[in-house]
Amino acid sequence: MRISGITIPDKKRLEFALTSIFGIGRTTANHILREASVSVDKKAEELTADEENRIRQLVETYRIEGELRRDISGNIKRLKDIQSYRGLRHTRRLPTRGQRTKTNARTMKGVRKTATSGKRKTEKT
Repeated sequence: MRISGITIPDKKRLEFALTSIFGIGRTTANHILREASVSVDKKAEELTADEENRIRQLVETYRIEGELRRDISGNIKRLKDIQSYRGLRHTRRLPTRGQRTKTNARTMKGVRKTATSGKRKTEKT
């Protein structure tokens, strides 16, 4: 099953399979299935054509994939342009929402090399 150019895994339950679309999480997936009156226990391969179309129509009412990515990048660009604090944090590739950076920002700051990691111990003969 394909929705908005994304292939939904056939072997997974719909509750989890819909989360492969960027912008749809578990809560939204459950809401979509409830609105479409489709059981969350069904797998994508078990759907009828009518159920697929109802799900597809409901998913397309949400902002997903490319449109959502454009909005997010536009918001970040706006923060950078107005030189807000959060924009500066994005520019420097640091955490933007108040996390500590002394020890826990390795994914953003990169791995820090210690003074002894590059040195080799030489053996005396």
